[in-house]
Amino acid sequence: MSEGIMPELPELTGLSEAAAQSRASVLRSRAESYIALGRHDAAIADLTESIALVPGNARAWRLRGESHRIVERFEAAVADFDEALRLEPDSSYALGSRGQAYASLGRMEEAMADFEHALTLSPESLWILEAKADALADLDRFDEALDEHAKIIALNEELAYSWLARGDLYQRMGLYAEAISDYGRALEADPDYVRALSRRGEALRMIDRYEEALADLNRAVELDPDNDRALGSRGAVLSELGDNEAALKDLNRAVELDEEYIWAYRVRGEILQDLDRHEEAVADFTRALHLEFGD
Repeated sequence: MSEGIMPELPELTGLSEAAAQSRASVLRSRAESYIALGRHDAAIADLTESIALVPGNARAWRLRGESHRIVERFEAAVADFDEALRLEPDSSYALGSRGQAYASLGRMEEAMADFEHALTLSPESLWILEAKADALADLDRFDEALDEHAKIIALNEELAYSWLARGDLYQRMGLYAEAISDYGRALEADPDYVRALSRRGEALRMIDRYEEALADLNRAVELDPDNDRALGSRGAVLSELGDNEAALKDLNRAVELDEEYIWAYRVRGEILQDLDRHEEAVADFTRALHLEFGD
């Protein structure tokens, strides 16, 4: 067990074993609801107490590891998954999640080993297959990543997200026609899928099909008016179509929604530069440099 993980809770030392088990069970259940609500620090607090009461419960370690992973405390996540796997060696969930944490730490060989092991236990687990595909893409092993996405799609061709995920990989590879095709398949499965509309609009923009891009992005914003990525992409398209006033309105809103949206600052800076508003352009480029490089 990792040193320093277990807290001291002297106020609980008087509980009987049955009471400790009962309290720990309720804490684990409440933590799951906290996780569903995205309140991961609250979940971690409950799971930490639950573990102190009943340290041999693999589920508690697994859940806390996942919360640590989601809030980007990757070393803590790995430590929790290690303990979960010591207690329950054949947990595909813990293996897959530890693989994701390893990948986030750049420990790709360990990540791939965990994904491979997890898939021997749960060969049709879509999220583990996708995590493996993401890791392969990060290793620039794109053909292998595409093979994993093909497996995912073959398991359920009606799942919109599977088509979108492969479309995102194609777009990352600069294969925009292939990406557009996959986004189209995603939208056949779910016509109001905002992310697919937004991403297809972006892919269409990349090959100068601006009117089609604008149609997709207009629909995405209609469905989700506060979608910062769709607004940023639409701003870029509107600028290409010569409507800088509307473009700036979209980009202003995009950076209001996400103050760390680097690409939007860069695009807005270029528009402001073209309009000879150089002080404002300098401010946007400076902000982009600070966010990306710490300047």
